[in-house]
Amino acid sequence: MNKLRLYFIAGLILATPAVNAQSPGAVIDVQHYGFHIQLSDATDNIKGKADITVKFLATPGSFRINLVKKDAKGKGMTVGRVLENGRTVRFQQDSDVVNIYTKAVENATKTYTIIYEGIPADGLIISTNKFGHRTFFGDNWPNRAHNWIPCVDEPADKAAVDFTVTAPDHYQVVANGLKMGETALPGQLKVTHWQETAPLSTKIMVIGVAEFAIDHPKDVDYIPVYTYVFPESAMVGFKSYAIAGEILPFFIKHIGPYSYKKLANVQSKTIFGGMENAGAIFYFEDSPQSKGIEELMAHEIAHQWFGDAASEKDFHHLWLSEGFATYLTHYYLESKYGLDTLKKRLIADRTLVIKFEKKRYTPVVDTTIKNDYMPLLNPNSYQKGGWFLHMLRRKLGDGAFWKGLNTYYLKYQNSNANTTDFREVMEQISGQDLKVFFKQWLNTAGHPDIAVSWKYDTKTHMVDIKVDQKQKGLYLFPVEIAIDGKVQTINMTGQSATVHIAAGKKLPVIKVDPNVNLLAGFTVTEN
Repeated sequence: MNKLRLYFIAGLILATPAVNAQSPGAVIDVQHYGFHIQLSDATDNIKGKADITVKFLATPGSFRINLVKKDAKGKGMTVGRVLENGRTVRFQQDSDVVNIYTKAVENATKTYTIIYEGIPADGLIISTNKFGHRTFFGDNWPNRAHNWIPCVDEPADKAAVDFTVTAPDHYQVVANGLKMGETALPGQLKVTHWQETAPLSTKIMVIGVAEFAIDHPKDVDYIPVYTYVFPESAMVGFKSYAIAGEILPFFIKHIGPYSYKKLANVQSKTIFGGMENAGAIFYFEDSPQSKGIEELMAHEIAHQWFGDAASEKDFHHLWLSEGFATYLTHYYLESKYGLDTLKKRLIADRTLVIKFEKKRYTPVVDTTIKNDYMPLLNPNSYQKGGWFLHMLRRKLGDGAFWKGLNTYYLKYQNSNANTTDFREVMEQISGQDLKVFFKQWLNTAGHPDIAVSWKYDTKTHMVDIKVDQKQKGLYLFPVEIAIDGKVQTINMTGQSATVHIAAGKKLPVIKVDPNVNLLAGFTVTEN
């Protein structure tokens, strides 16, 4: 997702698929959600019924489902009843959880029904769009879903989902998965049923309810691509959003199979620039007219592979989502517009990373963030994560790098991974030990700060070049230096390195990192 718009406007298949990685101490694994949501034009109060099928990982006595309780301002949800396989069970609703008491035992699978209603404090944004029309849009990232749907609101617990939405019949409804049916009801109401069979994290479960103009510009490998825009945006939106028909097959070709049965691109009310809800991506209201719509759509569509299908185990590894989407956007644009486009984008990203370090000096995998994950929406997760992938690509070579990404995706498709899981796949594919490389770039704050000094000898026509690392910690890396256009590589294994290189008869032109392959700060001095 391009959440930074809000904060910084700026192959080989491994033998067995991975299983969902539950959070430590989890006692349930949700298998399926069935959400029945009633919406009205008369009030922001929603009525809900959630059928939640869970497998017990232990014999708990009770278990918890996340749901925000109504507060003093009247925002939040009130649970009326909880049923276990159709029978009423005891429950207790606290501030943001529902404690459900059960006699279930380990390995049992049961379905619980939670009947509730209330005005969402967050998560489901009920408002009016830029044209003054009422809209309802889910906006769950990172763990805001439990403001309006009962769920285990963590990325590691993934489940299939059905949304059945009852709303006034002048609205169209879009959600994850495929539309299974739409039925008219008395009182000018309509019920719409969407079903997603692939397991999803709650962060990417969504409904969008508004008056839409809908287009179906293309199918890609039998995957329908849809456009949902407000009717006033139809002419420009149908044209600009159609670029998705080029982006989707690109990533299928270069990464692996698409996990979902449709791709809808939706103009919406979201607090983010884009939100990568599985198979139903939401974009900010002015996106149809945005000059950056192609790169925004590339970013969000790339997330369908990394962040949606292959999800981080917890938000501290957010770079596995945002760094991947950032770099895959660069790769798509590089492939379409050329290498210079990649270089320009990397230079801009490098500037953002170094600037951000002056505000917050933390590693990419930042475990200090607790509960409120919004601060992770920063250039470390996005641009530095993308830069890491670029340097890994140059270190391994294109063959091993892209084979590794394909292998990693296929292993963790519809599941979860952390940074170590990714490293182990890349080590297996490349045959290289990458522990130091990962540690210095992802688990260590900062970047190399390089001072390059050089001197030209007019008699010998030799250039003496000295490279010094000025930062506190030592990094291991190759740095490229071009002398009159001829690139020399210096492998930095210590604090300093000195080389002597033949040059021409005239004062040479020295350029550090000419191919834009190193995330570092540079100063260059002629002695």
